[in-house]
Amino acid sequence: MQRIFIFLSLIFFLACKEQSKETSVVSNVETANEETQKIEENFGIVIHGGAGTILKKNMTPEKEAAYKKKLEEAIRVGHTILKNGGTSLEAVEKTINVLEDSPLFNAGKGAVFTSEGTNELDASIMDGSTLNAGAVAGVKTVKNPINLAREVMNNSPHVMLSGAGAGLFAKERGLEIVDPAYFFTEERMKSLEKVKEKLKTKEANKTTAFYDPVINDSKFGTVGCAALDKHGNLSAGTSTGGMTNKKWNRIGDSPIIGAGTYANNATCAVSSTGWGEYFIRGMVAHDISAMIEYKGVSLQEAAKEVIQEKLTNLGGTGGIVAIDNKGNVAMEFNTAGMYRATMNTAGELVIGIYKSE
Repeated sequence: MQRIFIFLSLIFFLACKEQSKETSVVSNVETANEETQKIEENFGIVIHGGAGTILKKNMTPEKEAAYKKKLEEAIRVGHTILKNGGTSLEAVEKTINVLEDSPLFNAGKGAVFTSEGTNELDASIMDGSTLNAGAVAGVKTVKNPINLAREVMNNSPHVMLSGAGAGLFAKERGLEIVDPAYFFTEERMKSLEKVKEKLKTKEANKTTAFYDPVINDSKFGTVGCAALDKHGNLSAGTSTGGMTNKKWNRIGDSPIIGAGTYANNATCAVSSTGWGEYFIRGMVAHDISAMIEYKGVSLQEAAKEVIQEKLTNLGGTGGIVAIDNKGNVAMEFNTAGMYRATMNTAGELVIGIYKSE
């Protein structure tokens, strides 16, 4: 009888132990699933509206409020797309559309004027999951150049199109075409006249070259966006009207993959703004990604070294916004200010204009 009791007790003990093990396994699986879900839900977005000599003393309260309002409107568009499970590419494109449609920024509607009094727009976009990219330069009748850049990426065998050919491709793809007069704004025309007058005076005194960093500060105003979606994919895009009083169909860094825009799921997504010639020479956007990949530094460390040391030592001015594959954000610039904003998974919004913010 005693042996039977011991045998039954042993069976009961083993059964309980097995059940405990199964419960533990289920618990571990549930915990792993929760952690995976948290990782999948990690997303974020960061934007810029140009960098330069942006000083609070030169800004009226009304204009400052207008810039902040438009930055918030733009970033919330992209954040909503990401929150609802949309792609980082879509978020980047639609966010930049808001900025392109505003006369406050040097892109789309607010594009600056060339020396001939025309508008020549550039843009680029890149998919970090495939390293596919699209860019356009010198377009004159496409309402939203970033949309055309994405069409080049998705529906052509090329990476960059320019001038009349880019315009023809836009028509074939059914993009919105506008009369060049659409891009006219009184403020940008006054900026052109002011730059020409200053250059005329300085050239008469033989004290300046064509690319005067002070006179041409209105070249800043480029817009850009970098985003990480719930699927772990990074994307970046940049759009600009270029440099006030530019000649000879000058093209800056904004449509140059690796200089003005870069995205790689292995590292980060970057959008640049500033004196384009130096961003091209330094391959600024790609350099930040390369430092993360090859040196193993953080996004913030890479951005700081590239902007505050490499770019600055070259003589370049401007900044970048970037986000890495973990959702960390960098907004680095070596100028007095940069229009910028970011939102994370929790929906926390940060908007800044001046260096001290």
